[in-house]
Amino acid sequence: MAEKPAGARERGMKGWIAGVLGVVGMMVTGMVDAQELLVEKKVFDLPSFTTQGGRTLKNVKVGWESYGTLNADKSNAILICHFFSGNSHAAGKYAASDAAPGYWDAIIGPGKAIDTDKYFVIASDTLVNLNTGDPKTTTTGPASIDPDTGKPYALDFPVVTIGDFVNVQKALVESLGIRKLVMVAGPSMGALQTYEWAASHPDMVGKAMAVIGAAEADAQLIAWLDVWAAPILVDPNWNKGDYYGRTPPNAGLAKALTVVTLQANHGDWTNGTFGRRPAKEGEDPAKALGNKFQVQSVLDNAGEARAKVSDANHFLYLVKANQLYAAGGKSLADGMSRIRAPLLIVSQPKDLVFPDEMIQRSVAEAKKAGRDVSHITIQGTRGHLDGVISMKQAEGAVKAFLEK
Repeated sequence: MAEKPAGARERGMKGWIAGVLGVVGMMVTGMVDAQELLVEKKVFDLPSFTTQGGRTLKNVKVGWESYGTLNADKSNAILICHFFSGNSHAAGKYAASDAAPGYWDAIIGPGKAIDTDKYFVIASDTLVNLNTGDPKTTTTGPASIDPDTGKPYALDFPVVTIGDFVNVQKALVESLGIRKLVMVAGPSMGALQTYEWAASHPDMVGKAMAVIGAAEADAQLIAWLDVWAAPILVDPNWNKGDYYGRTPPNAGLAKALTVVTLQANHGDWTNGTFGRRPAKEGEDPAKALGNKFQVQSVLDNAGEARAKVSDANHFLYLVKANQLYAAGGKSLADGMSRIRAPLLIVSQPKDLVFPDEMIQRSVAEAKKAGRDVSHITIQGTRGHLDGVISMKQAEGAVKAFLEK
């Protein structure tokens, strides 16, 4: 049940991996068999929400779901924060017939590292969530109707931050009567939210697990995010964000998602999966400008499919939120000085979005600030994406961290 933007298509994502940083139809390796955990998507409604920039929004809505049971004293809750192009669907299935479970199903569920027989696990959609055309996503953003005008906000929607995402989650958590979380965790942009939670609301966070994400966006990441956004900005249909009720800038959005998909993977995957094969047998890329290699065709098709259920303005607002990010809102050092919770940092050394040196800076700053920090790595051929699809490798470390 989504808050429908003007012109949004009523389509679900094509399998759970469609939500993983723009990847559609990829083979999911290393995942455990789907568990029998059926979940229901709900909607949290905030009549009024004031952003960190000082703008008050009416009727803010985000989707959320939960796994397990909240205990009597409400002391067993864990919050999972999602990545850039994801939503709240972290584990389980909405229906037994679903093709695949949520993205971290390998570690969330009965008897798993984050044991839903023991913990009450919450996950929510963020503000400006990318997936406006997915009926299982609810979000408020540029594509939403401004109650004061009866029209989509478009670029009149205020700039929002990772801190704003967290503050909406905080309101959701408190509405359930929860005053402290056992742990906050998440991959990629979910790691940014995790650090933000720990820095801005230290009394509410028992432990923090940041996966494939650093505690500050450095200049290199800011520049790469600009590259992600560029194809949208040069699409004439973007029309400075005013495209609702018109032809959306899906060509630019598709290319933007292609860029994200490529950077979220690694050369081990592209070279090992596609090599230099042509997209079509008999259509040699050397014979015509329009003849593609297979890797080009697969990435283009993935971007085009994903663009149909996404919103270009929401993509741009997510880019801005990530560019602005520093834990606690000031700097890496300031953020780490505010954190009190023990930290488990999980990274992939071949990550191209949050490279190893970036993660090492977060680890070093945490240690410098006297934080209780552990750092482990996971391996694979997918680079950044391994923090979503290969988390089974970290199961033992996650379980030990929770029991510590």
